[in-house]
Amino acid sequence: MSLNIKQIQAPIEQELKVFEKKFRQSMKTDVMLLDQIMSYIVHRKGKQVRPMFVFLMAGTVGTISESTHRGAAMIELLHTATLVHDDVVDDSNYRRGFFSINALWKNKIAVLVGDYLLSQGLLLSVKNQEFYLLEIMSTAVKEMSEGELLQMEKARKLDITEELYYEVIRQKTASLIASCCAAGAASVGADEETIAKCKLLGEKIGMAFQIKDDLFDYGDAEIGKPTGIDIKEKKMTLPLIYALNHASWSEKRKIINLIKNHSENPKKVEEVINFVKSSGGIQYTTEVMKRYVDEAKEILFTFSDSTFRQSLHDLIQFTIERTK
Repeated sequence: MSLNIKQIQAPIEQELKVFEKKFRQSMKTDVMLLDQIMSYIVHRKGKQVRPMFVFLMAGTVGTISESTHRGAAMIELLHTATLVHDDVVDDSNYRRGFFSINALWKNKIAVLVGDYLLSQGLLLSVKNQEFYLLEIMSTAVKEMSEGELLQMEKARKLDITEELYYEVIRQKTASLIASCCAAGAASVGADEETIAKCKLLGEKIGMAFQIKDDLFDYGDAEIGKPTGIDIKEKKMTLPLIYALNHASWSEKRKIINLIKNHSENPKKVEEVINFVKSSGGIQYTTEVMKRYVDEAKEILFTFSDSTFRQSLHDLIQFTIERTK
């Protein structure tokens, strides 16, 4: 059966409506330019998958509280801040089919807007003296920045190993979903052991989520992002790493030369994609993704059965079955 986001949201439908309202309020500001940008951001938001993880995890291990709402708002502010900053870093003009902040208001303003969102998130926990949420969020910001910088450092040399790739995506992507699940558990007063378990569950989901994203680069979707973007940006992802590890020395040298010097040429990018496909890179990567999902579900099933747990299970499934 194909999973529908509305069905997954069913147990937390009311919570999300309240959250939506509160989140809009947390974006309000007296600076006219900032207010204009904030309302633009609110209008073009995505599926709110991250707040869903916070609420569903909280409901799975306890009773959703005011603190859960703050945790969800914090994560969403942090996530939005990183997207705004990412668009500046990647020099990207679009985000989810809309113009990015930097495309409309220039880089300087986009960087400051990202800083503002980040500080709003941090202040939310300080004002309510929820220092455990502050720690969870600050750790995520640190890890995401390290992951991005590590990836950039390695992109220059194209010398990334499979182990290093896992480390990059654990920090860059998985740390945020790990924080969602940890914040959800912490917000309902779970003990340290349970919070750690929820964090690990989120990390496994985040790993699968990013690997699915990397598969899109090879046309693993009906729709979604255009193929070959990662190759053009010289990003070493798992399908390519696997293919290069299993190639002859001369073939490896040829492919690395194509990526380093000809990644602007669509025909050459196509050549790299075909090389990865014929080397079994896609199949291997899909297996790794499924392994992370199985590990996540194994942790999930240690919690008692409930509508929240079922929705969380479906949300995990949704993240790897999505077509964009």
